[in-house]
Amino acid sequence: MSVPPVTVDVESLPPGPEGGHEKVHPQPTASPTSHSGRTKPAPKSAGAKLARRKRRTVAILFLLPALVINLTVIGGPGISSLFYAFTDWNGFSAPNFTGLANAERLFADQEFWNAIGHNFTYMVFFLSVPLVMSLLGAFLLSRIRRGENLFKVFFLIPYLIASVINAQIWKNILDPNAGLAVALDNIGITVLNDVYFFGDSNLALYSVMGVDNWAFWGFLVILFLAAMQGIDSSRFEAARIDGANAFQEFWHITLPGIRPTLMFALTIISLWSLLAFDYAFVLTGGGPAGSSDLVSLLVNRTAFANLEAGYAAFISLAMSLLGAVFLVIFTIIRRRADETN
Repeated sequence: MSVPPVTVDVESLPPGPEGGHEKVHPQPTASPTSHSGRTKPAPKSAGAKLARRKRRTVAILFLLPALVINLTVIGGPGISSLFYAFTDWNGFSAPNFTGLANAERLFADQEFWNAIGHNFTYMVFFLSVPLVMSLLGAFLLSRIRRGENLFKVFFLIPYLIASVINAQIWKNILDPNAGLAVALDNIGITVLNDVYFFGDSNLALYSVMGVDNWAFWGFLVILFLAAMQGIDSSRFEAARIDGANAFQEFWHITLPGIRPTLMFALTIISLWSLLAFDYAFVLTGGGPAGSSDLVSLLVNRTAFANLEAGYAAFISLAMSLLGAVFLVIFTIIRRRADETN
């Protein structure tokens, strides 16, 4: 720590025994300290405060256009839907406030309960099948040293293709009159004859989920692979020295190492399962006989086909609240897991 210089007025000192002035050994003055014994920081200059305020202002100005667009495109309709959810608005005429009439209708609406049941089936499927597939695929891919980037591209291509195109491709492939069934029938394999994947009420929902999974699980593979590559390789080397096999490495090192990413994946899958729309809309439209209907399709049909925008807004509000509940649950689980560790 540097000592501040001390100046002494020699002329004001009393004369010494030899007519000179006494030698004075200047004593360093202590730096100002707080009661805790720590040196007080030097006060910040007005210039530093001004520069910091200027940087903050510039950052806010850069964010302002995006903020205005978000508030206009998302915030405005979102707030207005809270009002319309309690009206009988048809999308054109002036809305009439109806209180909780839409809530009463929702609880008695069998179409809604049928659709939300399919959404939960969607959620259970995507929290299990693609999750297991992607974890296994990412773990195997993490052990490849050559051609890894090529495999990444193969996994990600279906996710990058527009969902409408993916859906139409699979609709043609699984068409019993012109697709894979006909090609197999030409070589004597008749197992797919008269199998209507999107026309059979027992198969429609699972066929839609299968096509959606084909496009989605590659994204999870890349997500988990990126997390696995962040794990210290010395941990795997130590486990191999101790005689651990591949499954033990995966269970005791890989899974704990990617837990934050895994919790993130569980959260987005749960929320996306409540919002699923595109594949069901293109492949089945919710049919046959509502066997693959989803809440998003019901909202679309109620608002635009039945011209009951107020009731559709209330259904959307209910689903938003349900999504918020799932978000809170996963947040609590993640925090408890972090506290445990």
